[in-house]
Amino acid sequence: MPALAAPGSAAMSSEGGQAQPARPFHFAVIGHPFRAVADENVLRRTITEANQDKPAFIVATGIKAQTEACSDRLYAQRRDILDGSPRPLVLAPAGSDWAGCRNSAGRSNAIERLSRIREVFFPDSQSLGVRRMPLSRQSANVKFRSYAENAYWEQGGVLFATMNVPDNNNHYLPEAGRNSEYEDRLVANRAWLHRLFLMAQRREGLVLFTDGDIKAHVDEGFSLLSGFSAKQDGYAPIRKQVRAFAEKYKGKVLLVDSKGDAKPTITWHGNIGRLGVASEWETVRVQPGTASLFSLKDSDTP
Repeated sequence: MPALAAPGSAAMSSEGGQAQPARPFHFAVIGHPFRAVADENVLRRTITEANQDKPAFIVATGIKAQTEACSDRLYAQRRDILDGSPRPLVLAPAGSDWAGCRNSAGRSNAIERLSRIREVFFPDSQSLGVRRMPLSRQSANVKFRSYAENAYWEQGGVLFATMNVPDNNNHYLPEAGRNSEYEDRLVANRAWLHRLFLMAQRREGLVLFTDGDIKAHVDEGFSLLSGFSAKQDGYAPIRKQVRAFAEKYKGKVLLVDSKGDAKPTITWHGNIGRLGVASEWETVRVQPGTASLFSLKDSDTP
């Protein structure tokens, strides 16, 4: 993809003169439609409604309910639904898609199912949808070739990215011994965040989509994970890194997750904002060159 101009600067036109600053645009976010019920008709309806708003792209979280089978057949069916979106659609996997999966013997099958999801939903450097959008995947780096679900793309001077952070305490398992899946993914996610914030330095904003709420926008004095000690907080390393990078970043960081609120709002703490979206969908406006940069379509923000 072509490099974007630095925040506040004008891009060069194809004739060599200065073009107008990036124009406002909007994108849609679908929360986890299977959090309450295993009804794929909800997913179909939500995709249809989100497309009616003609967003630049759609980001959806999750493909199945915790109670549904972790089968290849179900994965293929859900991919067909997502792929039918008229607009480009990017998937951010949810913990219920893989972390809770078990085999016929009742043992965890999470790692194998996550590998299968990567094969089915992230086979190349394109989004899903009838109109596809080019993506850059972390799997292009040979060191992290398994992590195809982590992807980034650019629009209007803003960097957008997905990162696999499931809504089950980041799949941190408290058993004794090495927590291999969590630890390996933590290494990949740390490298991913480092790369994203490095790229975002010349852009107005960074939007990061995850399943779980890492609570980087919450004061440290708040009880971040009820019932768990600080040692068992699976989000702590990622939260610490996001805050450290954001402190040195001149732009805005918007964190979007599937822990939806009754009436979704963007909550800000310094330059870190958080938007939680449940099973329905929300449209987010992006207005480059403005102080707010991000706002919900139905808000009063101009």
